[in-house]
Amino acid sequence: MIDLHMHSTFSDGTLTPEALAELAAGFGLTAIALTDHDGMDGIARFLVACEKDGVRGISGVEISAQVSKGTMHILGYFVDHTDEELEAALVRIRNGREVRNKEILEKLNALGCPLDWEDVAALTDEDVVGRPHFAMAMQARGYVRDKIEAFDRYLAKGKPAYAERFRLGPAESIAAIRKAGGVPVLAHPSTLQLGNKALRKTLGEYRDMGLQGVEVYYSEHTHDMEQVYKQMARELGLAMSGGSDFHGDVNPKIRMGIGFGRLRVPDTLVAELEARRG
Repeated sequence: MIDLHMHSTFSDGTLTPEALAELAAGFGLTAIALTDHDGMDGIARFLVACEKDGVRGISGVEISAQVSKGTMHILGYFVDHTDEELEAALVRIRNGREVRNKEILEKLNALGCPLDWEDVAALTDEDVVGRPHFAMAMQARGYVRDKIEAFDRYLAKGKPAYAERFRLGPAESIAAIRKAGGVPVLAHPSTLQLGNKALRKTLGEYRDMGLQGVEVYYSEHTHDMEQVYKQMARELGLAMSGGSDFHGDVNPKIRMGIGFGRLRVPDTLVAELEARRG
């Protein structure tokens, strides 16, 4: 069993790269990918830890792409984490995150949920702050019961404290991953909020831009959704991927390897993805 979608303290997860590798080994996973949001700073440590713990580690990233509707994330597998051009693109995205964080803080204060920046920044071990850290700070102050309520009432897209930020377009994101020797894969396709017919058309368009795979297996995908995405992947000649989107204590209901309990990602997908490199 494998898990090709997880996050560390270098983005919005609560476990270090070393702790992820150790946990994966304890669960008996054969391969894992670190796919931090818009950054690769944890990859070097992750790969060393995976080798130490006897788990195959795959370098990855999850890029936030700009779309007019829904949310689009593109996973990049087997990327060269030292690639300067990809890192420059990710820096542009992260700088946009800093502007967005300031706007979220201002909105929360105006909404009667006053927070200091120090309250939020103290909740990450690295110099990376995202919406989950705002949610944790709100919970600590008693403004919400839990992180889920923080997103449902304030931080999710369309809610009063949400703020947009700079993102690359889909074509730019795909190209940046491929230039770094990686395999671009559309993450959790349901978040594009498209019907199946429109999604298949969109996947075909992204394939023509260089997209090489789609995340079929995912914690929030039902069995029926998996079957639909499998069929689309086969018809369009796309590789399949899968993972839990594990963040640690940010969402403790999602467990590494098994998601909410039913997730099972086949080991064979690693070879299929690796064959798309270069």
